[in-house]
Amino acid sequence: MRRIGSLLIVAVFAGAITLGAYKFLFEKNSYTVVAADENSSLINTSFTPTSAKGAGINEVDFTLAAENTVNAVVHVKNVTVGKSPNNIFDFFYGSGGSKSAPQVGTGSGVIISQDGHIVTNNHVIANASQLQVTLNNNKTYDAQLVGSDPNSDIALIKIETNEKLPYLAFGDSDNTKIGEWVLAVGNPFNLTSTVTAGIVSAKARSLDTRSNQSFIQTDAAVNPGNSGGALVNTNGDLIGINTAISSRTGSYVGYSFAVPSNIAKKVIDDILEYGNVQKGVLGINVAPVNTPYAIEKGLNEIEGVYISGIVEDSGAEEADLREGDIVKMIDKIKIKKYPDLTGYLSTKRPGDTVEMLIDRDDEEITVAVTLKERQTIIVPEMGMEVKNLSEKDKKQFKTKIGVKITGVPERYRGYGLDGKVIIKVDDKDIENITDAKNAFGGISRYGKTVITMLNEDGERERLIFQ
Repeated sequence: MRRIGSLLIVAVFAGAITLGAYKFLFEKNSYTVVAADENSSLINTSFTPTSAKGAGINEVDFTLAAENTVNAVVHVKNVTVGKSPNNIFDFFYGSGGSKSAPQVGTGSGVIISQDGHIVTNNHVIANASQLQVTLNNNKTYDAQLVGSDPNSDIALIKIETNEKLPYLAFGDSDNTKIGEWVLAVGNPFNLTSTVTAGIVSAKARSLDTRSNQSFIQTDAAVNPGNSGGALVNTNGDLIGINTAISSRTGSYVGYSFAVPSNIAKKVIDDILEYGNVQKGVLGINVAPVNTPYAIEKGLNEIEGVYISGIVEDSGAEEADLREGDIVKMIDKIKIKKYPDLTGYLSTKRPGDTVEMLIDRDDEEITVAVTLKERQTIIVPEMGMEVKNLSEKDKKQFKTKIGVKITGVPERYRGYGLDGKVIIKVDDKDIENITDAKNAFGGISRYGKTVITMLNEDGERERLIFQ
């Protein structure tokens, strides 16, 4: 035992002597001097701790918002009756022997009152002969259409029940922030109560430059069947109605869009109070972006909305807005692009007054504008643009009723219609643009239509279209 201990001590000393000799004889010291240099570049580093709110998905609790939302989101079934041919001859020649065939479409809806009012998309309930709603507890009810607005793709339906239903409160979509966590709740692919999470990717997004759309864009997964469902924040507030996806395949690929809750709420309030949507119109024309004219004039580089024209007898004209003005802000909401403006105006009614910050020749001025009812419309079938008569028009054409033609499609340019006043379509008197819309909407493509007009001398003219 003593011999083993002696050998261990000798080995330790031998190793120490060997290491010391190597360090002294072979290893050379190398020193680096670090000195401050005024010309050296600096890299700033932030050591500020991140907040729990923004620390990531694991720090956000979705459970309460999801629990409250799933019970207020319903499954909507739309039954429409179409025609199917009895045989091959009916298919090719339409002999009239076709039979009725029910077609079923599905979507989602959000309960917004405990007595059974449900908001959904217009395209979910369009042309329905029967509507059925299934709650999260699997109870099914027949539903009735209260009203709809194709322009915003919002519809209101109602079910009758004696029990008080769970519902969602509308949040303020104007306060929604890009990057904020949101949940999409709906019934994709006929699966009930599906919850997906994402963030707000963009606001005031337009999918069609020819329309006044203003969507909230998210990356929460939305698929067919989610339409009409709820987009909520982490508090469970309803901030949007899921409406569309942008995809070549028809299924989710990373982009989904929702109608902001402020627009949906205004549409629903109008339907309940007036029976239709009351749209407040500013009365300006805007030059389309990404056109040769816009690029040449530098309009694509402007932050704001460039006014290219003023509509006659509009609130904009009365407030002395001018061509060349740039809208920078409305009611303290910053305007960067046209959908920002149209999205906010979609929450307003005729008679409302908005405060606008205008850039005019590099000088900022504040203007109050009172919104008015729409004065122009493009009528169905023929596609002409008509406007309500001003007092000046009524005196000039010696009439108290009618609509003035302000735009004519290319196919009707040779008929001399521009600038004339339509007072009758077939046997229907035309007093305003609403009458014109209804009358032209009832025109048959295969029938004969008689349009009675007045020229500038107040003389009647009749044109027959077939």
